[in-house]
Amino acid sequence: MKSVSNKIDNVFEKWTSGLSEEEKRINVFNNIRSIPYCIVPGHFDPEKGPGLMLEENRGFCTPKHYFLGDLYGKLGIRVRYHTYAFLWKDTAASQNKELEALAEKLPITYHLACKAFIGTKWILLDATWDDELSRLGFSVNFAWDGLSNTALAVKPLEEFVHDTISEREKFFKEKTSAYTLSDKRNLTRFSSELNKWLENARKKLGVL
Repeated sequence: MKSVSNKIDNVFEKWTSGLSEEEKRINVFNNIRSIPYCIVPGHFDPEKGPGLMLEENRGFCTPKHYFLGDLYGKLGIRVRYHTYAFLWKDTAASQNKELEALAEKLPITYHLACKAFIGTKWILLDATWDDELSRLGFSVNFAWDGLSNTALAVKPLEEFVHDTISEREKFFKEKTSAYTLSDKRNLTRFSSELNKWLENARKKLGVL
């Protein structure tokens, strides 16, 4: 754990050294957003996920926003964790017909983003989609100004607010424990196929 902590401290120093407070929060957000999107089951753990994401240079909404919350905490910025119920069939993944067919079978899923208290209000931050995905039709949050809400990565059905990671973890486990065996199998297959599609698309775009 010490090596992971040291790695995170080193990354934090690299991303914030010599910058103004506004530049620090923007640069942290931009660097986390730029980590290539990939759904990795082992990254759900709030303690291990961010470190594994850094090592592998790939991650999805959960480790990205736990990491964002951690680094913003180091900047003295208050963060809350916001869960959004959504359907994968409503996302940009529907542009691929095979994924669209798989997404039709999926249950409601739970997306994670953050809200940070900046200035006098809570600001929505969503670092989910990485830069290259804009070329595949995903809505990437480029050029965040450090003060305004970013766009949400999914079309929300409902929003849930958590003051701490432990609250979010408890909520997420309760919701996903209701999944049937069929739900779990469909989610696993969809995640695998989405990852393959994104990897192949990146290769065609010349970014892998």
